[in-house]
Amino acid sequence: MGGLREVTAPFVAPSPSGVAIRSRLKGLTAGDEKVLCLIGDHLGSLASLDLRARCAAGPDHGTEQWAQRKRALTDESSSRWAGSITKATHDQWALARRGLLAHVQGLEAGVRTITHRLSLSVGEKGTRHAPGGYRDRQEWFAKSRRLHVLEHRLEAVRADWQAGIVHVVRGGKRLLDTRHHLEAAGLSEAEWRRRWQAGRRFLQADGESGKRYGNETIRVTPDGEVSIRLPAPLAHLANAPHGRYVLAATMSFAHRGEQWADRVTAHRAVAYRVHEDVGRGRWYLTASWAIPPVQTVPLATARMHGLVGVDTNADHLAAWRLDQHGNPVGEPLRFGYDLSGTADHRDAQVRHALIRMLHWAKRHGLAVAVEDLDFQAEKTREKHGRRKRFRKLISGMPVARLRARLVSMAAELGIPVIAVDPAYTSKWGAQHWQKPLTGKNRKATRHDAAAVAIGRRALGHPIRRRTAPPRTHRSDGYGHRTVQAGPVAPGREGNRPRIPGPRTRSVPPGCGVKAVDQNAQHRSGRSAEHETWQQDSLPLSL
Repeated sequence: MGGLREVTAPFVAPSPSGVAIRSRLKGLTAGDEKVLCLIGDHLGSLASLDLRARCAAGPDHGTEQWAQRKRALTDESSSRWAGSITKATHDQWALARRGLLAHVQGLEAGVRTITHRLSLSVGEKGTRHAPGGYRDRQEWFAKSRRLHVLEHRLEAVRADWQAGIVHVVRGGKRLLDTRHHLEAAGLSEAEWRRRWQAGRRFLQADGESGKRYGNETIRVTPDGEVSIRLPAPLAHLANAPHGRYVLAATMSFAHRGEQWADRVTAHRAVAYRVHEDVGRGRWYLTASWAIPPVQTVPLATARMHGLVGVDTNADHLAAWRLDQHGNPVGEPLRFGYDLSGTADHRDAQVRHALIRMLHWAKRHGLAVAVEDLDFQAEKTREKHGRRKRFRKLISGMPVARLRARLVSMAAELGIPVIAVDPAYTSKWGAQHWQKPLTGKNRKATRHDAAAVAIGRRALGHPIRRRTAPPRTHRSDGYGHRTVQAGPVAPGREGNRPRIPGPRTRSVPPGCGVKAVDQNAQHRSGRSAEHETWQQDSLPLSL
């Protein structure tokens, strides 16, 4: 078992730190939509200017520069709008900075892999933890050219990282690139322009505890009335006192509506964001607030009554219930989902599969054990070469979204989630559990066996079925039965031969061959089905 990486200990996943709910703004008039567009366009232009100033400041940005940016925006909007813009800009810059670092690390990994494979002979076999040489001279030549391209990219990205330069596109880089491929995207220039303008608008405000209904900028009353504090240049559009504009639409949240109403009634902070879905021609309002940290359930308590081991796959969740001793109970379950289609459809499929699995775990009062998956470093073609199908498989698995959805939905139902190290769960599960769990009426798959392996690791048990007995209970002193015979070892299930040695003293060859075969001791030449037992007579003399 040498060369295996260390497996980290399982832990109970922390509960989510915030909540976000969304509802449609129904009943908007043409005047309301025009005012919302004017506000969003004006604040979006201010956000673009502030983002430019933040990117120019670089990593040396401090509180004094932050205050200067906010003062520059206050004259064109208000102090609260300026605070929301500067905070959103700083978060956007920090996200771009983290993405740049991840890009540097990915390029470095690609350069290391290609350099190693180019140093080997063509066709040379790889080891367990290192790839071998390339298959032929043509691939070797193509990869040598790609190495120069990656090194050039890495040099440029490192220069940007050291200089504190980040590249951010307000509205999204993907939508910007779509401008050059309108026919392939099925859009006209006017339709693309509407989406581009909608993506660059800014209509979000942070909440304030103690203020009326938890937000002074975008205010939503418990009755559903929505009003917005207009920026200073647009104050002439107000239709309510104190420079506010009241929308004709009313709001109601179907999901977590009671929690939102409790916060609004108690004047606790609630952040709001208004955005337009150009494709559907609808306006939406999103409310979000922070959740106080909740103490997680101790790991021993979560393991008390067993749990459900869940293996995440590209098209389904494989689950199996285990008792507290790590034994599979009942039959395996499969919760399928379809990840084709739009992003909303994929997200709905994931949520539907998760809620079915969580409701089943809730009925039995069990915790859920999942793998702490992260494929960010596993998707490069330098790592997997020509295995395009495998790269597409792991790229299509929504592990990040599934993990976030699972934690939030399980916290709402009061179900503990135990995260385990994903190392070797599929391989060892298939090796130790797939065949024993397969019977006449059930055929266990690798995914079912992996679910059992995940559950056993979460319970603190080893994945393998047979473990070494206590040292004092081993028949051959210390050490013989601690090693399990491999699946290809001949006679691994048979009886061990009786080898002469210190324990057996001197015995003639062949002695003890039939010691454990009771049918062979008094065999009369007939078949095993017709064999009978007989007692030998006592010897007449000694």
